[in-house]
Amino acid sequence: MEDKNLKGHAALFVAYIIFGLNTPIAKAVLMHGEVSAMALTFYRMAGAMALFWLTSLFTKKEQVNFRDLCLLFWAAMFGILINQMSFIIGLSLTSPIDASVITTIGPVLTMVLAVFFLKEPITWKKAIGVLVGASGALLLILNGNTASRGGASIGGNLLCLLSSLSFAVYLSAFKKIILKYSAVTLMKWMFLFATVCCLPICWNDITTIDYTGIPADIYLRILFVVALATYFAYLLIPVGQKLLRPTIVSMYNYIQPIVSSLVAVALGMDVFGWVKGSATLLVFLGVYIVTQSKSYAQIKAEKNYPH
Repeated sequence: MEDKNLKGHAALFVAYIIFGLNTPIAKAVLMHGEVSAMALTFYRMAGAMALFWLTSLFTKKEQVNFRDLCLLFWAAMFGILINQMSFIIGLSLTSPIDASVITTIGPVLTMVLAVFFLKEPITWKKAIGVLVGASGALLLILNGNTASRGGASIGGNLLCLLSSLSFAVYLSAFKKIILKYSAVTLMKWMFLFATVCCLPICWNDITTIDYTGIPADIYLRILFVVALATYFAYLLIPVGQKLLRPTIVSMYNYIQPIVSSLVAVALGMDVFGWVKGSATLLVFLGVYIVTQSKSYAQIKAEKNYPH
């Protein structure tokens, strides 16, 4: 394996391990009661914003024109604000396993949206993959009202699905702007816009907390969510995206629910029954089928290739 490929695999492996740990850790913060979902969302955005702007002081400067700043504003709404807010609120209402498995449907949603935004062709393999993956997500969502130790709910599961959908819109609709700038430049502006928009929504939640009453272990968990699961992981993902093929990158989505499920069950936060197992297999299979289908560029290249 080439060194650059190894670097890409290592970056994605670490990033998705962190994402997998983030779900039960964030759930533990919310279950404790002192910090609301809105407050945790604001801490995540504001903390990551500060870290990315600090990092930008030590990296190559990139000028962003006004038109691109406008695009980055809307990219921030879908890629960060709606994505992270709906996920954290959804997680507060559902179980860690449900939240992590539903998040895995992202590549399927991205492929569907690529048909509209990027004019990708609809193939039989994509259609079958979408149906299989969607059936798994639907099974998990509709099963949300059967109480589990993690407190699953249909509303919470739907919010987690909205989180995946908004991020899929971000990846599909803003692909050109994503490729144009470095990860640090993108994230410092996007987290700035997201934080400014999030502040009035979360103001009451962050100003009514008794910060002296929050235990040290909760502060450490919040630090993990901000510094590792947001800032550090968001730096690692572009490394893998630049060095590895998209199909390989998407396969790493499988790590997140596996890690989340193992940790959640080990800590007694959730239980893993046959319904969740079946839904997980359907989602995994759907994502696998979709990622094995050919892109527009691949089909065009094959047509132009002299046989």
